Amino acid sequence: MSKILVVVTAADHWTLADGTKHPTGVWAEELVAPYQAFREAGHEVVIATPGGVPPTVDAGSLSAQANGGQAKVDELVAGLAEIDQLRRPVKLADAKAEDYDAVFYAGGHGPMEDLAVDAVSGTLLISALASGKPLGIVCHGPAALLATADASGRSPFAGYRATGFTNAEETHAGFADKAKWLLQDRLVELGVDFQEGSAFEPHVVVDRNLYTGQNPASSVPLAEEMLTTLSR
Repeated sequence: MSKILVVVTAADHWTLADGTKHPTGVWAEELVAPYQAFREAGHEVVIATPGGVPPTVDAGSLSAQANGGQAKVDELVAGLAEIDQLRRPVKLADAKAEDYDAVFYAGGHGPMEDLAVDAVSGTLLISALASGKPLGIVCHGPAALLATADASGRSPFAGYRATGFTNAEETHAGFADKAKWLLQDRLVELGVDFQEGSAFEPHVVVDRNLYTGQNPASSVPLAEEMLTTLSR
């Protein structure tokens, strides 16, 4: 059995270009689906957030429209209720990459607000990458990679192939013209070799021990890729 660290945003809003605070948090599917996949495979999962703050679930991620119907929403709500750790997560500052066999970052717009500028998270990501152990990040979660840049803007993730929520998807979601910055643009500026798949279709990119998924639909395929490596 492996021990997997799941990092979740503590933000409950995303500050837009005009200063508006858009309510958000973690995207339910991107937390619940990987968590269940890891647990069903027999692994221990530890959830951590900045400051140990219980995470906020983006209300939009629990809408019938976003999930193809109410049945999926009911499954997600039930799944969230079963994750006791969401009420008392570990403080991210107390989580060390060397104590885990894999690290996974969930998405949602929340990481654009806090993890993108969280030095503690940045240090964890750098350590996880250097460890050679599976490091998985989905959707807007790769915003956390921005915190790995040093004073000169260099990041150890530069040159890695990776994906994340695309400009096209952000446009379709209605936020491209409202955001301070777009994830795809910033990852490219960081030096990431951004790999764009079809909008809202499953798309997973694996480069060495870095596993990234483009969107919510990529959550399960991403977790499965990581599990394949952990089972070797």
